[in-house]
Amino acid sequence: MRGCPYYSGFWVFDVTKGRSHYGPGGGYHHFSGRDASRAFVSGNFTGDGLTDSLQGLSSSEVNSIVDWRKFYYERYIFAGKLIGRYYDSQGNPTKYLKGVEVKAKRGAQLLEKQKSEEAKIPSCNSKWSQQEGGEVWCDSGYPRLVRRPGDIALTGQVSQRCACFQEDELNKPGLVAYEGCDHLSKSCKVN
Repeated sequence: MRGCPYYSGFWVFDVTKGRSHYGPGGGYHHFSGRDASRAFVSGNFTGDGLTDSLQGLSSSEVNSIVDWRKFYYERYIFAGKLIGRYYDSQGNPTKYLKGVEVKAKRGAQLLEKQKSEEAKIPSCNSKWSQQEGGEVWCDSGYPRLVRRPGDIALTGQVSQRCACFQEDELNKPGLVAYEGCDHLSKSCKVN
C-alpha cells in the first residue's frame, strides 16, 4: 500500500495528507502501522497501551472509539480492514467486532439518555479567573451539585454537575450545597 498506513477502529486509512502528524517525529506517529484503538480513550501511548484490545472499557469509551473511526473515515482515504481480532481473513466481522458494536451502541444510547435527563434541569452559569477563582450562579433558582446518574454506566465513575433548582426543590435527595455558600444564595464561590 502506498502512503502512510494508519489503523483506527479496526480499519486502515491512508493518512498521507497528514504525514506531518502521523509520520516519524509527528505527534501521532505512535498510531501509524498498528491498531492502537485503546489509546484513543486511555491516553496511554506507550507499550501495552498501544493495543487493539478494548476489553474492560466502558460502553461510553467504546462508543468514543467508534466515533474516532467515523472521524478518520470522513477525513482520510479508507484503505481496508485490518485482519485480526475484529475481521477474519475474508474481511468478515468477528464475534469481537460484533460485541464492540453492541457495546458502542449501548454507550451512545446511555449518552443520549443522560443528555435528555440533564436537559430537564438547567445548568448553572460559571466563570473562572486566576485573580478571583471560580463562581457558579443561577439566573433562576439556586446552584446545587447533583449527581450525573448515567456516569456510573458510562464511565464507571460518579461525577457531579452544577444545576439550578427552585426553592421548593432544594430538599430533593442527592443535592449538595456548595461549601461556604448561603442556602438561598443565587451565586457561590468555588475552588
